[in-house]
Order: sequence, then structure tokens, then C-alpha cells
Amino acid sequence: MTSTDLHLPKGATANARYAVDIGPKTAGWTHSSLRVVELTPRGTHTFTTGDSEWIVLPLEGGCTVQIEENEIQLLGRESVFAKASDFAYVPRDARVQIASGAGGRFALAGAKCERRLPARYGPAPEVPVEQRGSGTCARTVRNFASADSFHCDKLIAVEVITPGGNWSSYPPHKHDEHRPGEESELEEIYYFEIDGPNGLGYQRVFPSREGGTDVLAEVRSGDAVLVPDGWHGPSIAQPGHDMYYLNVMAGPGEAREWRICFHPDHVESTGGYR
Repeated sequence: MTSTDLHLPKGATANARYAVDIGPKTAGWTHSSLRVVELTPRGTHTFTTGDSEWIVLPLEGGCTVQIEENEIQLLGRESVFAKASDFAYVPRDARVQIASGAGGRFALAGAKCERRLPARYGPAPEVPVEQRGSGTCARTVRNFASADSFHCDKLIAVEVITPGGNWSSYPPHKHDEHRPGEESELEEIYYFEIDGPNGLGYQRVFPSREGGTDVLAEVRSGDAVLVPDGWHGPSIAQPGHDMYYLNVMAGPGEAREWRICFHPDHVESTGGYR
């Protein structure tokens, strides 16, 4: 794929059902998916999960998630910048309906999987929130479905809030090789929202191998960047405009784990993961 294919501006994957619709066919890979559905007041959306597990994550507003005989109420939130949200885990091979009395926007983070796990509720107070980095590299990470915080078969998903003017996803890191105990192979989607009108950010991905991914994207609310391979970072927020991104990851490894390798040049200059 070209760098143009890997930066997907707002609307690039929109269709009659979704504001964002990124699946393996769109991305040119095998495992990771992201959809964003927008519901008007009293609106509903029905989908089948197929061979993937999904997390329904409110971006704005609350909803009810009906998974066959299970009903999960999500309080949601005012915006992605307000706080961590509660969420619903939806298994593969299921029929799901999302309904919202007041309307809202809801992310569906998905991953192709083998096991059918039970539907579950993820309470907002149980989301581990990590303050990572310091100074101009400080950011907030909400590990709502990280590999060690919430049980899934393959899916890994987290949210990051980067204050205006700061860098995150730094030092640059990669996870495009299977090296037991050191690095796991994961396809990754970055989905962005920027606080305030006319806000923007930048996302860098550069090659870890000859002919690898090379992207420098100016991103705005509703944009996505695909990371099939390569060193990714930094993610840079415009001064005065906080930046949100949702990371969705999955890969072919038997173990569900997030093992990353840092770019040696940048680790030496920063003294480690900041």
C-alpha cells in the first residue's frame, strides 16, 4: 500500500452504515478492524460479528447494547476528552443491536479471533488510567482493553490523550516481528479526534525494513492512520489542542500480548520510554 492508502482522512471509508469502516479488506491485512457508527436520537444499529470479537466503546453519548439474550447498558460520556468510558465486549458469531435514546457516536473495535468468549460489561471505574512520560512527552493512557487489563481472545485496544503541544508514541517503537519474549506482530489502527475547531496533529511512521511503511500525516478529527509495519511515533498535538487517539491492535500470534521494540537511536537520546 502507498502512504496515501495508509492515511485515511475523515470520510474516506464512510458508507451508509458507518462514518468509519476499516476492515481487513480496506487495510490490506488480516486481523484488525475499526468502525464508527453515528446514531440520531432513538436511533438503532444492528450488525453481526462474524469471525471477529468486538468492543462497543462510546465516543460521545450512551447506549444499550443487545447481544442475543444479554443487554448491557452503557452510560458513555460527553466526549472522548471528558473521561474513560464504560464499554461492552461482544463475542464472535453473534447478532448485536446498539440503541441510543439521545443519540451519539460509538466506536466498534474488532479483531479476527478463534474463541467465542462471553459477552461482558467493562465498567469505567475499572479502566486502568496511566500517566505516561514527563514534560513535553506527558500523556494519559486509558488501558481499557490492554493485554493485561481486560480479557479478549486477540483484540488489544487503548485510548491516549496527548495535551496540546506534546509528543506521544515516543520514542518510536515497532511490533512487526514475532520474536518470543521481545516483540509481537500486531497490525495497528490509530483513530484521531482533536479538541477544538480547526485543530490538527501529526503522525509519523517510518520504515523498519527496506520498502516498509513511510508516512507523515497531518491528522484531524475523524482521520485514521494504518500501521501494518514500521517504527511509529511520534504522535504530535498542535499547541492549544489536545489530541485523542484510539489504538486498535491484533495479530497472528498464539498469545495475546503487546511486546514492542524501541528505536535504539531515540531510546539513547531520551533515556528510555518517556
